[in-house]
Amino acid sequence: MPVGSKNTIIAGGGCHHIAVQTRDWEASLRLYRDVLGMPVVAQFGSPERKVWLLDMGDGSHIELFQPKADTPAPGSLAPNDPVTHFALTATDTRAATEHVRAAGYTITVEPKDVNLGGVNVTIAFFTGPSGESIEFFQVH
Repeated sequence: MPVGSKNTIIAGGGCHHIAVQTRDWEASLRLYRDVLGMPVVAQFGSPERKVWLLDMGDGSHIELFQPKADTPAPGSLAPNDPVTHFALTATDTRAATEHVRAAGYTITVEPKDVNLGGVNVTIAFFTGPSGESIEFFQVH
């Protein structure tokens, strides 16, 4: 497809965010927020595990997850680590989910409406062919 073409199968397709499991919360904030200039657009999660969404500058985002007690140390290898999942934008998460289900992929989180730090969205997750976790993300 030529550069600038639109996705003709998943309406509104594109990248919404890449989720990163941080190893060092403060060091990650320093890099993404302070050094790279990505402003924080939403904060959610829990007091035990913060999640911040930062704008990369073109409308796509980096989602930072605060480390948990069992988060592997830097340099260790684990599936999808430190990238926990990536999110594809869609204008109809439910239709996109049915499309990948019909193609034979496993849905791991059925479409649901949630509020993430003041942003109302519909999300769903499925597993890609290499075991990667892929999210559909629809902003309302």
